Amino acid sequence: MDALKLMHEDHEKLKKLLGRAEDADGQGRREDLLSQIRAEFKPHERMEEEIFYPALKQHPKAKDIVLEGYQEHHVADVVFAELEKTSPGSDIWHAKMKVLKEGIEHHIEEEEGEMFKKARDVFDPSELEELGRRMQAVRNRT
Repeated sequence: MDALKLMHEDHEKLKKLLGRAEDADGQGRREDLLSQIRAEFKPHERMEEEIFYPALKQHPKAKDIVLEGYQEHHVADVVFAELEKTSPGSDIWHAKMKVLKEGIEHHIEEEEGEMFKKARDVFDPSELEELGRRMQAVRNRT
């Protein structure tokens, strides 16, 4: 599977989970959804940061968008950590989840727009397939 298709499929799963989490009520349901989101996000983040971003960053016209991607991952990690320390029954939890959702959705829009366009410009289909194979291996690693 090519790298962009793999990333897109992960993005779709994340968007669905984030939508459910923002609307979730009840402490147990919120905790469960946060756990599911993190379980989807962490391997996705790892495959991008270990394989896709370094490959794309080598191309001068893509460097800035890649550096921004790393920072958006960092911000999501910070919000995840804060959510895990916040009572899922509180209004603060809901506000933090909304910030997480908006941040990840923004990140997805930038990746699927500007970053994917740059990737298509610099990688041929066989390179995208090879990156996808390597990314899948990283994502599946436990």
